[in-house]
Amino acid sequence: MTLLYEGTITNQVLHKKLPFSMKRLYLEDLPIIEQVQAKVMKSISEKASLQALTTEEFLFILNERGLMVGAFVEDELIGFRALLIPDIDEEHLGWDIGLPPEELGKVIYQEISVVLSEYRGNRLQQKLAEVIMKELPNLKVKFRYICCTVAPMNIPSLKDKFTQSMHIAALKEKYEGLKRYILMKDLEKTDVQYTGHVTVKLDDLEKQKQLLSEGYVGIGFQLVHGFHELQFAKPIL
Repeated sequence: MTLLYEGTITNQVLHKKLPFSMKRLYLEDLPIIEQVQAKVMKSISEKASLQALTTEEFLFILNERGLMVGAFVEDELIGFRALLIPDIDEEHLGWDIGLPPEELGKVIYQEISVVLSEYRGNRLQQKLAEVIMKELPNLKVKFRYICCTVAPMNIPSLKDKFTQSMHIAALKEKYEGLKRYILMKDLEKTDVQYTGHVTVKLDDLEKQKQLLSEGYVGIGFQLVHGFHELQFAKPIL
């Protein structure tokens, strides 16, 4: 099994640094993947903030329709991250961000990312993102766009995406009526410049929708009077 990363991580319950590694996950890892997802779902108070994957969706990814990377302490899976090659249907996120039909096949999704509670606070989601994105060129198909959905008010997940230089491109109802940001990154545009920066309160979704309709995108957080606000700006084309 090829190791993709090795380092140390702090177990927040034991207050102890432990060696850990990352490697690609395969079909035979499905039972432990589902166990970790179930533990994480049980530990979070806001269930709607994480869209859990079904067994069928995990099988879809592991059967060469994506990529999964797991983090291990010894033989225990402590977190994982997934990329999914989506079917091109009416729910495709490419439609939500205004891509033309011929570009939809160049989209890959950042799917679920989970970390066991005792290993949070180690920036493990971010490290998993770095490692999985390095593996992306090894897939048979070449992708240009990374897309994902994030629930409004889910600050940790939004921070994770902004750290990867993704931006909020749309705010839509997905998953049977749940409001979701659609974030994206164009891998062929590495140095985007912005103008007209404004900040908006996290819960002011109407103002955010208005800005998005006017060509603004969400690019990060800014502290205003001690509170997080979303920062929007217009890309300089």
